[in-house]
Amino acid sequence: MSSFDRVASPKTVAPPPVSTDEVPEYVLELERAASYLTDEQRAQLRKAWRIGAAAHAGQTRKSGEPYITHPVAVAKVLAEQGLDVETLIAAILHDTLEDTELSHEQLTEEFGPTVAELVDGVTKLDKLQFRDRQEAAAESFRKMLLAMSRDLRVILIKLADRLHNMRTLGAQNPESRKRIARETLEIYAPIAQRLGMNLFKAELQDHGFRALHPWRHAVISKRIRTQPVMRRELLAQIEAQLAQKLAKEKLIHRLVSRVKSPWSIYTKMRTEHKSFRQVMDVFGFRVVVRNVGDCYRALGVSHATYKPLDSRFRDFIAIPKANGYQSLHTVLFGPYGSPVEVQIRTEEMDLVAERGIAAHWSYKFGGDGFNSAQNRAHHWITNLVESQRSAGSSLEFLENVKVDLFPDEVYVFTPKGDILSLPRNSTALDFAYAVHTDIGNTSVAARVDGKLVPLRTKLASGQRVDIITARSATPKPQWLEFVVTGKARTAIRQQLKQLEHEDAVQIGHRMLDRALEALDTSLERVPANRLNAYLTENRYPRLEALLADIALGNRMPSQVALTLVRERGANLKPRAEDLIDGVQDKILITGNEKGVISFASCCLPVPGDEIMGYHTAGRGIVVHRLDCPNVADYRKSPDRWVPIGWDREVHGDFHAALKIEVDNRPGALAQIAAAIAEAKANIDRVEYIERDANVAVLRFGIEVSDRRHLADVMRKVRKLAVALGVQRI
Repeated sequence: MSSFDRVASPKTVAPPPVSTDEVPEYVLELERAASYLTDEQRAQLRKAWRIGAAAHAGQTRKSGEPYITHPVAVAKVLAEQGLDVETLIAAILHDTLEDTELSHEQLTEEFGPTVAELVDGVTKLDKLQFRDRQEAAAESFRKMLLAMSRDLRVILIKLADRLHNMRTLGAQNPESRKRIARETLEIYAPIAQRLGMNLFKAELQDHGFRALHPWRHAVISKRIRTQPVMRRELLAQIEAQLAQKLAKEKLIHRLVSRVKSPWSIYTKMRTEHKSFRQVMDVFGFRVVVRNVGDCYRALGVSHATYKPLDSRFRDFIAIPKANGYQSLHTVLFGPYGSPVEVQIRTEEMDLVAERGIAAHWSYKFGGDGFNSAQNRAHHWITNLVESQRSAGSSLEFLENVKVDLFPDEVYVFTPKGDILSLPRNSTALDFAYAVHTDIGNTSVAARVDGKLVPLRTKLASGQRVDIITARSATPKPQWLEFVVTGKARTAIRQQLKQLEHEDAVQIGHRMLDRALEALDTSLERVPANRLNAYLTENRYPRLEALLADIALGNRMPSQVALTLVRERGANLKPRAEDLIDGVQDKILITGNEKGVISFASCCLPVPGDEIMGYHTAGRGIVVHRLDCPNVADYRKSPDRWVPIGWDREVHGDFHAALKIEVDNRPGALAQIAAAIAEAKANIDRVEYIERDANVAVLRFGIEVSDRRHLADVMRKVRKLAVALGVQRI
């Protein structure tokens, strides 16, 4: 993200063209960092620099340097990671498509289609118009992830771009610094962590913390630098003890102490409510050995040196993290009771831990560690791409991605013994959607370690989960309240929209059929060319879209019917009695309708009530009780009446309201609530209508299954001595 650091120089002071003989020091630094490339490849880098410098001529950074210094520095960051020549060329040219006259075709001609695609993938969407900066950033992020799905090197360039911008953030004004820092900490550092690139992640977090909270960063950094002598001596003692024991076992190893970063200390202090001293009293070491067998031997040596802390051992070698990270983690009781955190891993695991997917291009060990990190990254990005196709907007998609970026994971087993990693607080329903979207959509319950549990049950590492499905099951809107993963949330929303659309099409079809019957015809008898002409004229892609619009109240069925048959006679009008009294053609409510049928809040109908439907623009059919005071007004618009009734079997909970007069004494409200609960009805709202020293009048909003259930609730309340009167509102 570089455009926020670009300034166009006035034409009168544009710098002279770059001399073909003169090579600046910053380019030579890049070539030194890329010394692993062949001479021919380094010549390509210099060619890319010349083309980029010419294209960016006249542009400077806010620091005053020529703009080309930035993309070359980005390429140097990637060269230090050992990336291939195509990635380095794309990094040098990554802003040319967006900010210069260079075209995609020119890049393809000069450097090949791969470089051109990489540059296009990194290009942001600043030139498009969005409602606000937030939406622009979200849409840019969506595009970047689509490009990542084609080539992972896009995100490496993007992260290096962000890293260099964070290193040079001082030229920005305070407001921009805070905005960029917050975005870095919320999005880019977690992405680097998700891809296993801990070196990038740590530096991004450090720069972001310094820019967002400069005083806090300075205080913590100073405290780290000025550790007490006793702590330094204790650190040396622990290190010497571990090294001696490992050497005695003839384990070839590399032992390094780990220093916590200011950001990790700050977040630990905040999330765990610890003091600086409590956080710093934990000593950390990393043991790097030759192979997996040596890892477990080194673990045994560590546990023999100091006693392990029960329940703090984690085996990420057998069960790697979602980003491919592998290591053994243990916590020991050190001298004077100080906790000692030890990580044990192989050289290859250490490289993957530090560089993540970037390690793939620079080291070829022949093992599957890098392939694992690559495959896991591809799998994650594939899921994100699937999610973005279904998301309603780029902002919704970005929120889903943020949920998946914070990788405090639980590891659970499928019935076949496969391991799935899910974010912390994931439920059985999140697990179902992680296995397959269809399994999630048809879930009804789960078995966790053989015990039947609800779908909202939170999972813990090591559990075995089996999902119970039913063909007729469909997602419920309440599911959105407890799922954690972006994939589950997106799939549920998409399926609910689909179900609403199907209901709308079915009800719209019946409404249009009925309007056409009033004109002595039917939808099947309307000529195909006339129907197609109507759809085209009103910009409906297909008949289903028109029928859904009718059901939602955006088109009146009688008017559509008249238009479709108007050539038979100009004075055709539907018969009012057919519109109002067609009892045999009533739309029957089952309780499963979504988005098309709603229940009026003025009279709150429940199954068993005499009802009528009123066609309302944008809301579909609103159901009223026939004794509702508003029905008299609706009689003035007979064309909007919809014959409606209850199906034989109606499922679901329906809202009702009771006005209850009670003896105003302590405990009266509790007695009323207990009676309603005893009748197996839910209370969703209670409010006082009137209240004095002796009598209180309350309005209870409750949920019942039908009219009989409501009568049972009222009967139980009337039996109470404190209840002076009960009536339905």
